[in-house]
Amino acid sequence: MTEATQRKRIEPVQAVRHSFTLTDNETGESWELPTIHGSIGPKVIDIRKLYGQSGVFTYDPGFTSTASCSSEITYIDGDKGILLHRGYPIDQLAEKTDFMDVCYLLLHGELPSPEEKSDFDTNISQHTMLHEQLVRFYSGFVRSAHPMAIMVGVVGALSAFYHDSTNIKDPMQRMVAAHRLIAKMPTIGAYAFKYSLGQPFLYPENQLSYSENLLRLMFAVPTEDYEINPIVARALDRILILHADHEQNASTSTVRLAGSSQANPFACVAAGIASLWGPAHGGANEAVLNMLDEIGTRDRISKYLGKAQDPEDNFRLMGFGHRVYKNHDPRAKVMRVTCHEVLNELGVQDPTLELAMELERIALEDDYFVEKKLYPNVDFYSGIILRALGFPTNMFTVLFSIGRTVGWIAHWKEMLESSESKIGRPRQLYVGNEPRDFTAVAQREHTEKKSSWSWLWGGNRNSD
Repeated sequence: MTEATQRKRIEPVQAVRHSFTLTDNETGESWELPTIHGSIGPKVIDIRKLYGQSGVFTYDPGFTSTASCSSEITYIDGDKGILLHRGYPIDQLAEKTDFMDVCYLLLHGELPSPEEKSDFDTNISQHTMLHEQLVRFYSGFVRSAHPMAIMVGVVGALSAFYHDSTNIKDPMQRMVAAHRLIAKMPTIGAYAFKYSLGQPFLYPENQLSYSENLLRLMFAVPTEDYEINPIVARALDRILILHADHEQNASTSTVRLAGSSQANPFACVAAGIASLWGPAHGGANEAVLNMLDEIGTRDRISKYLGKAQDPEDNFRLMGFGHRVYKNHDPRAKVMRVTCHEVLNELGVQDPTLELAMELERIALEDDYFVEKKLYPNVDFYSGIILRALGFPTNMFTVLFSIGRTVGWIAHWKEMLESSESKIGRPRQLYVGNEPRDFTAVAQREHTEKKSSWSWLWGGNRNSD
């Protein structure tokens, strides 16, 4: 890296302009808490000394109102529909550059010069192969294994093969680990796909771009030439960019929490993959297609739009609205254009995809969804694109994890380099039994209360 791109870690702005007063309504006792101001976004109340001063701590299930760290990487304003990576709007990055450019930006804080870009691209391409012993690891899974299960296992196993990049206190080893993870994830994911099909694994080709290589690894076979469609490759590149990072989401927070214990980077990313696997996080685009399958035909769209508006009905219109964005998802605009480009280029005749386009059109004209700002989000379009490209639904989250790896690594690296870094240890509000004396087993009274784990010793004891 040149001096121009070397950046010192910037800690939160420490100039306290205001303070926040916390008062105990029972005792009348008060405490002054300082506020910290970031470069943009809302100010935060600094509660680090709250417990020591007052003997109380905060209660925030899901941490939706708690900043667990300071970060320079990504900024989101959900009300205004803003997503910035290192200050750059996501739509500009997705439309004007490629995934490798964004990877460099997230890792180093600045866009690369032409020389830095060339060196970075070359470095990544030279780390794409897997150790041959690690390739044999795949044969230990059944063919029907979910690709995400394989991803968790193989990525975690990387630490057994690359001992020269597990010393987290060495900046050079941290960077080598970052490059290896970014480079090997397409190979790991593609091999999980190929293994499920019973097809042979292909070696990566260094002359191809990141997304071109991913497509070839996924869909090429040794018996035929594989021609890469540039529009398809560009669409996949945009999908990776749009999923590269999204601030302190569940999987990123998992990586940071695992990393705070000084676990090696491969273990931390494996933990992130496990978190992303959850359907409430990484499975949203798959849920969109399941919803479309449930709707079935165009003439049933009105019925399901009505169900979505009925508060007594459990049906939800998947792929519309977002937990963070209370306006347009800034990634969805780019994804929508990309979606239509891909469908037009491939000439896909898929009733499900046609149903999705009709659902999008009708919902965007429905006052209920417009007034509540329930617009199609990135997951609505990404699922449609991936299906059109030929990816099965169980591979959607794998592709998500390939794109998100650079975000996980950038946050892991930032955390280790921060002077504020310490092992994560959330508190809890205890609501269990008060202190009580132990009773010998012969003296205990019978109770009908059953443990939630009673199934372990009930029924067939010889079952798996």
